[in-house]
Amino acid sequence: MKPKTGTNRLETSKWARQTQMVRAGTVRSELGEMSEALFLTSGFAYDSAEEAEARFDGRAEGFTYSRQSNPTVAMFEDRMALLEGADVGRATGTGMAAMTAALLAGLKAGDHVLASSALFGSNRWLMDELLPRYFIETTVVDGTDTDAWKAGVQANTKVLFTETPANPTLELVDLQAVADIAHESGARLIVDNVFATPVLQRPMEMGADVVCYSTTKHIDGQGRCLGGIILTDKSWDEDFLYPFYRHTGCAMSPFNAWVMLKGMETLGLRVNAMCDSAEKIALSIKDMLEDVRHPILESFPQKALATRQMDRGGTMVVFTLPGGRDQAFRFLNALELIDISNNLGDSRSIATHPWSTTHKALAEETRLSLGITPGLIRLSVGLEDADDLIGDLLQALETAAD
Repeated sequence: MKPKTGTNRLETSKWARQTQMVRAGTVRSELGEMSEALFLTSGFAYDSAEEAEARFDGRAEGFTYSRQSNPTVAMFEDRMALLEGADVGRATGTGMAAMTAALLAGLKAGDHVLASSALFGSNRWLMDELLPRYFIETTVVDGTDTDAWKAGVQANTKVLFTETPANPTLELVDLQAVADIAHESGARLIVDNVFATPVLQRPMEMGADVVCYSTTKHIDGQGRCLGGIILTDKSWDEDFLYPFYRHTGCAMSPFNAWVMLKGMETLGLRVNAMCDSAEKIALSIKDMLEDVRHPILESFPQKALATRQMDRGGTMVVFTLPGGRDQAFRFLNALELIDISNNLGDSRSIATHPWSTTHKALAEETRLSLGITPGLIRLSVGLEDADDLIGDLLQALETAAD
């Protein structure tokens, strides 16, 4: 069992979300430090052999080994759990460690996973390659089609898995409808909420059972540390997640957890500022290209769903260049301010070519079926001045058109 280390949940649940992001879960030592303490320790000492025994069998609160729990990591977990509306958080070394643990912790050979087809490349690899190796059956369906979700459920379906908005196409999934389908069949809904962040969308409010993040993205938000987190209810954590987490060693390091805590203090401010700029950029370039995607645009096919389940449209703008890979590469190489990288949610704006990077491992026909074409560009909007970003985009588009 994880020791109780956070501030009083009833007390902090009354706070506004921005206050929670700054203060929730904080535990101070006898020194009264203002910034959360960084506990760089692998193990913990006990006053007696009896105390050690009591901690290991759950009769006494306290820490035993940082692979299982650590004071700094626990503060981050508690803050994220409160923000998401979960009972428990388990912080992992990377985002993909979180996605993998969330799936494998509750599955066994003979089980079935139903997932949306539009997933981050590594998430799709889990469906297509990893789970079948362990005789876990997987099926992918069009995540936008509620009837397809219903039809895909089997007697042995244990998990429905999705991400919304999807990486990189921004395809949305109706979370409430899919949660209802999952629960009617006795399955759990796991949601990768990386693009939306807990600032813009809280899947548990719509019925999700497990929510995962790559905290490398907006939660750190400054390109410093890798991390992930799984958020869920107490019962599933005790029966499935914590035993898997404890024995497989996918824990986050205390230093990375400390960095994430610092990132959370400005998470809401950063995400909303990025949304402001993303909206301005989308409106500025929407008439220049045939395919510009952002949930604020009237042309976005799922605008009504985005308005219903997200507070804002997000920090990503996606567009397609008609000249395919060659024009996409000319555009990327012409950028002067915006960086070419494969990360997202950073304070610095980043342009990505998913066809050749983040989704390259997928078969060509799979990429095309998902709408990931050689001309598609994913723009993660950062904290620079929006007009500077628009100027850089316009000059790069002009250069790429030559």
